[in-house]
Amino acid sequence: MDLLTSAEGELALSHARHVLYEHVAREPYTEPEFPSVFSKKRGVFVTLTKHGDLRGCIGFPNAIMPLRDAIREAACSAATGDPRFPPVTPNELPDIAVEVTVLTEPELLEVAPANRPEAITVGKHGLIVRGYGRSGLLLPQVPVEWGWNVTEFLDHTCMKAGLPRGCWKESSVQIFTFEGQIFSEKRETHI
Repeated sequence: MDLLTSAEGELALSHARHVLYEHVAREPYTEPEFPSVFSKKRGVFVTLTKHGDLRGCIGFPNAIMPLRDAIREAACSAATGDPRFPPVTPNELPDIAVEVTVLTEPELLEVAPANRPEAITVGKHGLIVRGYGRSGLLLPQVPVEWGWNVTEFLDHTCMKAGLPRGCWKESSVQIFTFEGQIFSEKRETHI
């Protein structure tokens, strides 16, 4: 994966922030000229927090559209389309912190189910669990924020998919890993 520079990460955050104001507060926004990396198809998630609490998180695990468009779609959806939360209101926007996570392509973890924990590094990998017609995803920063170990991370990803804890031990359940480059209005972290 071509990593974004710090300046490109700042531009990604600025783009997401301006899109939020355009979408939620109807403030006009003219997109800037973007460096070429924003034309490449990339997976991305936009996470919104308010006073440190999750307020919305939506994205695309696979590279299905150019990064600038994926950030736009994810920011709009995180603000008004996350079914866990009511839509963000214009009055909330000053209290919202934005985080953009640019992803590598998910890769199937091809080890025996019993060996899956040893193949996953907390703080480096994000996870996707697929099984029984369901799937769930947790970004690389989530287990770090919650202080989970690898098995807790696997269990919580199963639960995010609506599956029981421990289903990651079944060979019929697929586990995918990916990595992310995280840009936050509070800090920048590379995972």
